[in-house]
Amino acid sequence: MAIWMALILVLYFFTLWGISIYTAKNANNQSFFRANQSAPWYVVAFGMIGTSLSGVTFVSVPGTVGLGGWHYYQMVIGFFIGYFVVAFVLLPLYYKLNLTSIYRYLEYRLGFSAYQWGAGYFILSRTIGATVRLYLVINVLQLFVFDELQIPFWATSLLIMSMIVAYTLKGGVKTIVWTDTLQTLFMLLALVVCIFAIQSAMEMSWSSLFADMEQRGMFQLWGTDYLRKDYFLKHIIGGAFITITMTGLDQEMMQKNISVKSLKDAQKNMISFSFVLLLVNALFLLLGGILFLYAAENGWQYAPDDLFPSIVQEHLPPIIFIIFIIGLISALFPSVDGAITALTASFCIDILGFQRKESADEQAQIALRKKVHLGFALLFIALVFFFKWVNDKNIVDLIFKIAGYTYGPLLGLFAFGILTSWQVKSQYLVVILLSSPLLCWILDKWSAEWLGNYQFGYELLILNGALTFLGLWLIRKPAVGAV
Repeated sequence: MAIWMALILVLYFFTLWGISIYTAKNANNQSFFRANQSAPWYVVAFGMIGTSLSGVTFVSVPGTVGLGGWHYYQMVIGFFIGYFVVAFVLLPLYYKLNLTSIYRYLEYRLGFSAYQWGAGYFILSRTIGATVRLYLVINVLQLFVFDELQIPFWATSLLIMSMIVAYTLKGGVKTIVWTDTLQTLFMLLALVVCIFAIQSAMEMSWSSLFADMEQRGMFQLWGTDYLRKDYFLKHIIGGAFITITMTGLDQEMMQKNISVKSLKDAQKNMISFSFVLLLVNALFLLLGGILFLYAAENGWQYAPDDLFPSIVQEHLPPIIFIIFIIGLISALFPSVDGAITALTASFCIDILGFQRKESADEQAQIALRKKVHLGFALLFIALVFFFKWVNDKNIVDLIFKIAGYTYGPLLGLFAFGILTSWQVKSQYLVVILLSSPLLCWILDKWSAEWLGNYQFGYELLILNGALTFLGLWLIRKPAVGAV
């Protein structure tokens, strides 16, 4: 079966490569960075589902049901609220300034130093987050596919990364708008097929399944203990701010939105996407409930993250496992292709200053941009090899947490720019933008001891942004000309 899955992976890649050849005809830097601002809004909206739901989400979200019912959906409700803020506060700003990199807003408002710090935090955050996700999903593919073919981990990693580079190198956003749409379709089809396959294997009606899940508390939605991380207000408010920062202030997510030809279409894209995401996350949680029932019915014990892949591989027909692998790959590729494209765009525009060099040779910039793209691919591979060498889940969790801390300064910078008319004394920025995440880390580490067993959840992101905002207020100076 592993040979069949390998062949399907190759066919899958050639499909994406074929799309890239077609979409990247006559591509230039504007095609790569913004798809020439001509992407259909409904295509972008559908493709963003795959970008938002990474391979880690595909495997891990179903596993949360056995630990906390539908508590994760509290955060999804927060996501939904946050998308409206992005649509009606941030998108108008980006379109007004006709931005290619969203971090240039910080240059217009708070100066060049704030601009480079904002871009730097994005590059750090997205590099760490994307490579950890890539590593975790490659591990799953290695375990279920490539080990059986006796292909080593390093070769699997190089193969997967080479595939992604091959179809993103020339067309960038112009290509991934379409490839992500196709991959989202594959991922959702795999999700639905797996749900019905497990329900069929259990030989239970839907009414019986729902009644059993209800009896076991798997539909429990609201967390009511304010000391816990899953308290509903922490999840809802935290989820909203996660969307605002990790979507609205993230170049990877916004580069697709600003590739749409008009603000009105971009807003339609964001709002329609937010409603669809409510449904898709509900399906993942429904799948989780069915998986736990199936395991309990047969006395199987699995770790939450192993529940979905293990049951599909060990207890369902081989064709379902193949469909699962296709869904997993379809969740992996959009989260990595978008990241490497956004990192290339941000580095070229924000660090190398492509748009500040009006007389630059377009062909020379394209050649340099491709080198940057390949450079990030090599960095991704190096970090994946490092995570494999360390081989410690605690290290992976720590790296995820570090990536979360780095979005707080972005939140504070943008909030200060939007909500005030002040500028800042740039010589003090480094102190503020490094101390805020550090203070949050210290507070999170000792919160149980200092605050009567209080556990920080996603509200720590808000605190991080608030501390950054306060620090910027302390180093403020009169505005020369606010946007």
